[in-house]
Amino acid sequence: MQRVPMTVEGAEALREELQRLKTEVRPRIVKAIASAREHGDLKENAEYHAAREEQSFCEGRIAEIEGKLSAAQIIDVKSMPQTGKVIFGTTVTILNVETEEERVYQIVGEDEADIKAGKISVTSPIARGLVGKAEGDVVQITTPGGLVEYEIDKVEHL
Repeated sequence: MQRVPMTVEGAEALREELQRLKTEVRPRIVKAIASAREHGDLKENAEYHAAREEQSFCEGRIAEIEGKLSAAQIIDVKSMPQTGKVIFGTTVTILNVETEEERVYQIVGEDEADIKAGKISVTSPIARGLVGKAEGDVVQITTPGGLVEYEIDKVEHL
């Protein structure tokens, strides 16, 4: 089985979602199906069909989360020595050499990526260009807008 890197926070968020699906959503759906069955003819019962469809999505998501957690290699960057090098889980402050625009990204697993929250996937072009580099390094990264030079200003284990 291929191990998938995941931060401690990412794994915790998946565990919380799994717990909510199993203890809140699944029982609510079971009640909705039981209630819809009481209305008689199931062939033309929209409530029943909607509840069954929701149950299918819920069970699929539960299976998906369980699969992701079983394949996860949880990496706690806070427990690693701070070397100034960019590794999975670190938060990196980079400066666009040309525009001096500052950006802060945390390098996370694919399932955790959320560009609006400043979390980029370890497989993204920016993360691939940064991993293994250190504070003070200047890197060239191919972006949709072309080749951009960034200076790594700060690497933090948050």
